[in-house]
Amino acid sequence: MSRPKGEYGNLGGDFTLQGIDGPVSLSNFKGKVVVLYFGYTSCPDVCPTSLATLGQAIRLLPKDEQNDVQGIFVSVDPERDNLQKLADYSRFFYPTMIGITGQDNQLQALARQYGAFYRRVELKDSAMGYAMDHTSSLYLINKDGVLSKAIHHGSTPDQIKNSIQALL
Repeated sequence: MSRPKGEYGNLGGDFTLQGIDGPVSLSNFKGKVVVLYFGYTSCPDVCPTSLATLGQAIRLLPKDEQNDVQGIFVSVDPERDNLQKLADYSRFFYPTMIGITGQDNQLQALARQYGAFYRRVELKDSAMGYAMDHTSSLYLINKDGVLSKAIHHGSTPDQIKNSIQALL
């Protein structure tokens, strides 16, 4: 399957995972800028910080532009993140953000497809039992479904907003 090439060469492209309302594919959002983030709901700090910053960035956009942006949170911890928990968690950061997940083999393939990484890390002395080590970048996908930019953790809401607006 060929994909349109962007600045990131062969990285990116369509995918389908499961959301609370059924299958979710990148192609469902053609005509919108998609911001994709890999993480998990039990993440103690990086995920909530990144998602809160993304939510703030979207809120900084004019209302009509907000409607042209779709946030997608991909859980790399399907063992703990059921679809209801994912939906509630995602909407907390922005009302239209979607939480999706899949089987580990699907998630590993998607992570490789976007140049992301995650792995399970056992925590012997923790009530959580394990954590997920993961890439903490926001992947900006243009209206044609092409990966356009990766924004690293620690970027400001204004920086993210500006990057989104450049694709709108």
